[in-house]
Amino acid sequence: MNDSFGARLRAMLDDRGPLCVGIDPSPALLTAWGLDDSPAGLERFSRTVVENVADVVAAVKPQSAFFERWGSRGIAVLERTIADLREAGTLVLLDVKRGDIDSTMAAYAEAYLDRGSPLAADAVTLSPYLGFGSLAGAIASAVANDAGVFVLARTSNPEAAGLQRLVAGQVLAGATAANAGHSPFGPVGLVMGATLPELEDSLTDLNGPILAPGLGAQGATPADVARLFGPVRHAVLPSVSRDVLADPKRVRSRTLFYRDECAAHLSGVAAPS
Repeated sequence: MNDSFGARLRAMLDDRGPLCVGIDPSPALLTAWGLDDSPAGLERFSRTVVENVADVVAAVKPQSAFFERWGSRGIAVLERTIADLREAGTLVLLDVKRGDIDSTMAAYAEAYLDRGSPLAADAVTLSPYLGFGSLAGAIASAVANDAGVFVLARTSNPEAAGLQRLVAGQVLAGATAANAGHSPFGPVGLVMGATLPELEDSLTDLNGPILAPGLGAQGATPADVARLFGPVRHAVLPSVSRDVLADPKRVRSRTLFYRDECAAHLSGVAAPS
């Protein structure tokens, strides 16, 4: 990787359109697919998703927890999944939601952002609830490795709303400062749920990407994404998981549907919903 994460993301959004697909191999989904709840089932599921979506979306987001629950065997599947995604040429956003003190964050950064790690991703999700300053080492590592981070700000789960309202402004300010001077995007993105009723803070000065989960099963539509993020629509990466993954025979067709609908609404040419 020679270009910055922001440059690579901008190129992928322009080339493939605005969509991220999650790989969330929960026990329920493995069963629905007729697969064993085992490392073998986990690998079959992950490979099928990669084969169906990796060449048509800007990014794919494996949820680390569903791999971690199988210990070393699950982590081995995650490593292979990351390698397969890299070979397919899509960006890898690893959903790990890590956040800790300086020394621990340095270890997490080495695991997930260092180019030499088998778990190295293009970007990871981080939690800021030990203070935004606790993420400084991970952000520095992301810059050094041409990677990025997405910091939880206003997520799509409703039980987080009260707490996140208290700190979202501080998270936005920290991310904006970290992104100053970078082009086309800085290394620090925000996680902002597509299910939010409205944005309480302006994102126009963020100069970073916005990962917007909540499409499909959580109730948000491509029209909601365009309405909510209109002023920064160029920077939004909507994310969908369960609605795409529900039926193994429709993974690709559902992915293309969401990609094209998001592209149309964010370009302003879609009919009103």
